[in-house]
Amino acid sequence: MDKNFYCIIMAGGVGARFWPMSRSHTPKQFIDILGDGESLIQKTYRRFQEICPKENIYIITNKAYAQLVKEQLDGIQDEQVVLEPARRNTAPCIAYATYKIKEKNPNAVMVVAPSDHLILKEDIFKDVIINGLNFVKENDKLLTIGIRPSCPNTGYGYIQYNEERSYGNDGSIYDVKIFTEKPELEVARQFVESGEFLWNAGIFMWSIKEIEKAFEKYLPEVNDLFKQGEGLYNTESEPTFIKATYLVCKNISIDYGVMEKADNVCVYAADFGWSDLGTWGSLYEISSKDEHNNVVVGSRVKTYNTNGCIINAPCEKAIVIQGMEDYIIVDNDNVLLICKKENEQQIRQYVNDVELDYGEKYI
Repeated sequence: MDKNFYCIIMAGGVGARFWPMSRSHTPKQFIDILGDGESLIQKTYRRFQEICPKENIYIITNKAYAQLVKEQLDGIQDEQVVLEPARRNTAPCIAYATYKIKEKNPNAVMVVAPSDHLILKEDIFKDVIINGLNFVKENDKLLTIGIRPSCPNTGYGYIQYNEERSYGNDGSIYDVKIFTEKPELEVARQFVESGEFLWNAGIFMWSIKEIEKAFEKYLPEVNDLFKQGEGLYNTESEPTFIKATYLVCKNISIDYGVMEKADNVCVYAADFGWSDLGTWGSLYEISSKDEHNNVVVGSRVKTYNTNGCIINAPCEKAIVIQGMEDYIIVDNDNVLLICKKENEQQIRQYVNDVELDYGEKYI
């Protein structure tokens, strides 16, 4: 295992679209959302232990979730839990991690990944990440992972690649032509039919020196803030410096701030059973279903004349559901959600309305 391989797991999101299972005090990355005894962040942490030295895996999260991280990730050290004092999107998060790791190892190459994605083919995933890390170790490139699309999904961003320029041992790394935000359905269909587009998985790989150069060129206002902390990272002065830095740092994603602008971006075209598990509908699509196409998590759920639903209920609670079709039904703590699957994009609005009318204890 290469001692220069590092991993940053981003675990600061609130997962509002998975409400009411995902709550402000326990977001979806900390939940056993598949009902198999392991939370999403535990799965992610376990996967990367086969790729990077355990001590080279860092979790970057909101300070409110520090204890959850330590409780769920066996053997994680305090110095590996990087705490953001506020949410500023992925670019500041990655800049912070970059300078912190640079202080320890300026020769590091790193993979940056969300904590809440599903990977079904873990052996293939491991090979892809190791191949990708070796690629950016030897090439001055910024590498992202693209998933070969199985349908015209409008919930993902897309990456167009140049199939005439391939790299890597397996020829699956290509120059990127353009990034496209979540398209309308007809555009998504055209993308898939063309065979030139991949889903943007939001997983990145690069060397410390290359991502620092990219920040200097494309996000100097962010880079300059974090660069001022050189010599303070990994010391007692780091938290005070970071708190002041986040107060004035802009909110911007790494995609918009760097990846869409840089001229040395490549994409690794892969298929390892990926889903970003962004919505209840995405969980329904990848889950095992009963003879009525229902996905049921809960040991005491009875359904009658009910089809195409995703149902999540406490194991100790008896639930009877009759006459429902294509619904999301989630019973969690002090909240019951019943929502048509086709309307799940409105869940964020429901959360806002509940908080406004009934208070924070319901969100």
